[in-house]
Amino acid sequence: MNAAASSDMPQASAQQMRELTLRGCEIARRAAAAAALGIATGAAEPLEAVRGYEEDLDSLDRQVNEGVTAAIPGVGEGEARELLSCLKFILELERIGDLLLNVANRARAVATRIEPQDASDLKHMAVLLQQMLSDALIAFRDRDLQRALAVLRADAEMDRLRNLMFVRHIDNPEHHVCQESFHLVFMTQTLERAGDHAKNLAEEVCHLLTGRSVRHLLRAADKPFEEMFVDYMRRQSAKR
Repeated sequence: MNAAASSDMPQASAQQMRELTLRGCEIARRAAAAAALGIATGAAEPLEAVRGYEEDLDSLDRQVNEGVTAAIPGVGEGEARELLSCLKFILELERIGDLLLNVANRARAVATRIEPQDASDLKHMAVLLQQMLSDALIAFRDRDLQRALAVLRADAEMDRLRNLMFVRHIDNPEHHVCQESFHLVFMTQTLERAGDHAKNLAEEVCHLLTGRSVRHLLRAADKPFEEMFVDYMRRQSAKR
């Protein structure tokens, strides 16, 4: 094997890992969309489809783990950073798949007993997660910082919806008769956790683009972290 062919192999492997990671983002997005449809309609088919998406993400997790291990020796710093981002992405995506399968299983169990307001809020959370995953995909693919920041901002809405469900089913200040509170609270908490993993994807894009951690910036000042990150990017641009 000549030297040129040998040097081309790591680059091809890195590109393959990138493509597999983007595929994982799309599969997770489809899983969230299927969960939203199943919650809204009570139909078994989209909820069952989540299981297939979760299995696909498990398979991609194995492929990326093995591929990154094989590809990373001998690559430059930039490619190594991207390969590590692919690894971090697929770990988060695999976990999102697990969480969505948990939601789908519970949704199937209580499909005919969810009150309209509860179904609406749960659907809203799943649709919001779908959008966060779409934005994370675009942010990673196009190196789009604004899309990453959109994911960070969306996480606050996920928290708000979770809190509304908790007030309705745990605090219950108006003493309404609530159905399936146990399942619904766990579904809400699980979707919120999936949103946290999507937020981690956005944070990884920010780190990939700048070499700086959003969380480190958050500790440095008392501002919303997307505002601090924009401030940091402005300072970096002014130095150039």
